[in-house]
Amino acid sequence: MTNNTTIHPQAKTTTNGGAATAVKPSFPATKAQIYGATRPTYRPQTHRHRNNRNWCCTICCWLLLILIFVLILLGVAGTVVYFLYHPQRPSFTVTSLKLTSSEFDLTLSTTNPNEKITFSYQPISVSLLAGELDVGDGVIPSFEHGTKNTTMLKALVERKSVKRKSLELKMKMETKVEAKMWVFKTPHVGINVLCDGIDVAGEKVTTADEKCAVDVRFKVWKWTLG
Repeated sequence: MTNNTTIHPQAKTTTNGGAATAVKPSFPATKAQIYGATRPTYRPQTHRHRNNRNWCCTICCWLLLILIFVLILLGVAGTVVYFLYHPQRPSFTVTSLKLTSSEFDLTLSTTNPNEKITFSYQPISVSLLAGELDVGDGVIPSFEHGTKNTTMLKALVERKSVKRKSLELKMKMETKVEAKMWVFKTPHVGINVLCDGIDVAGEKVTTADEKCAVDVRFKVWKWTLG
């Protein structure tokens, strides 16, 4: 009888210093290993963001320099205007206040001390106050005030019903004024005038011959070509 015996080849062995070492069989690479080997390495792109930041910084620096330059020019122009024209505020004084049964007859004097600047006033609102109580209101019409000139202003202030016969009054005026010089002018600037020292005793009125306080609302005057 013949024995059918299959003989499998033995794995090759190598001898290292007399010791036999088995060689591991090789297997084909998996799909994951192949994809990982062929996929390019991701490198974050940062240079574009840096360029954008640098561009923004450059624009901000230029804007800041332009702003500083404009402020310097305005400062120089303001200094030149001041030394050439020596602008001064107008002054106001209550010269008389007559009391009737229904109104106050008010007379004011206003002086423009400037040699090269004229003032253009819008209508002036007038209020007579006893403390915080409004006892009369009126309006002075608009007018032009020339250089080195004193102008008398008159207004009839409507009298409100007040029981007290003796009053200590103050007068408050509000308006807007435009200053002109040569071909230059300012926009209309708000101005407040406050006059104290007006005493009413029955039908008699006395006024303090003192200049009223003048307050310009905006201290910086913006000059424009007219």
